[in-house]
Amino acid sequence: MSAKAWGGAFDEVTDPRVESFTESISFDARLAFVDIRGSQAHARMLAKVGLLTNDEAQQICEHLLAIGEEISRGEFSWRTELEDIHMHIESALIERIGDVGRKLHTGRSRNDQVATDLKLYVREALARVDRLLEDMQRAFVERYDQDLNVILPGYTHLQRAQPVMAVHYWFAYCEKFQRDRDRLADCRKRANVLPLGAAALAGTSLPIDRDETARLLDFTDVAANSLDVSSDRDFLAESLFAMSLIAVHLSGWAEEWILWCTTEFGFLKLPDAYTTGSSIMPQKRNPDVLELIRGKSARVIADLQQLLVLLKGL
Repeated sequence: MSAKAWGGAFDEVTDPRVESFTESISFDARLAFVDIRGSQAHARMLAKVGLLTNDEAQQICEHLLAIGEEISRGEFSWRTELEDIHMHIESALIERIGDVGRKLHTGRSRNDQVATDLKLYVREALARVDRLLEDMQRAFVERYDQDLNVILPGYTHLQRAQPVMAVHYWFAYCEKFQRDRDRLADCRKRANVLPLGAAALAGTSLPIDRDETARLLDFTDVAANSLDVSSDRDFLAESLFAMSLIAVHLSGWAEEWILWCTTEFGFLKLPDAYTTGSSIMPQKRNPDVLELIRGKSARVIADLQQLLVLLKGL
């Protein structure tokens, strides 16, 4: 029988070329800590309903914590034949505590496990981006007193149109970022529904307590339909759309300031710490950071298109 977790019906080992082609650990290793958190909650829930003893759950949680610390220190070995982050952590757990580690997978599948990991990861990412946007808003607001009497020309068609207070410009950016933050908060609502318990696609007959798992992981609700939540990646598309609009807003801000710091406009002078120069033209002060913000925004927008095409093909 194959040594794979799914290898019950297989007599031959997997070709290494297949393992190399199908592995995902090279990019889903970033899910390690949310995977551990989800597994700890699952173990505690299993103990509460009597499918694990309290000692077994404690043993599992302690060793999962140790595995996480090993990953943090860069001492954990990644192996292509273990395919993904879930199998790496589960295999490491079984190596440490044997059959008790195998019990962790009771009542769940990698399908609902990865969906839960993704939602935990996206939730954290949305919160992190929200904090960064708030920092941006505060930075603009903090310019209020200093720039209160500064007047700038407002432009239409790149032609001077009407005089505008500089702080009016700054607050315009704050409004854009607030809409972005509102969208992130709305995305969080869909990301905050627990998939764990759906198993592969049709749930489990074991007496698990999904509400308890949701409580332990700070989810506000549990999924109503196992078939739907097994395939649901709407929350990823929504989040990427919100991120794409943030990228568009950042790109527009960067482009405006690139123009404003040119000799022709001359409204801004960027600090040396945030500009670069030229090896052949010593007078140059290049707004490389702003230019790269504009360029890198394309990645986010392209990621959204890639995900939508992928979802359409499933």
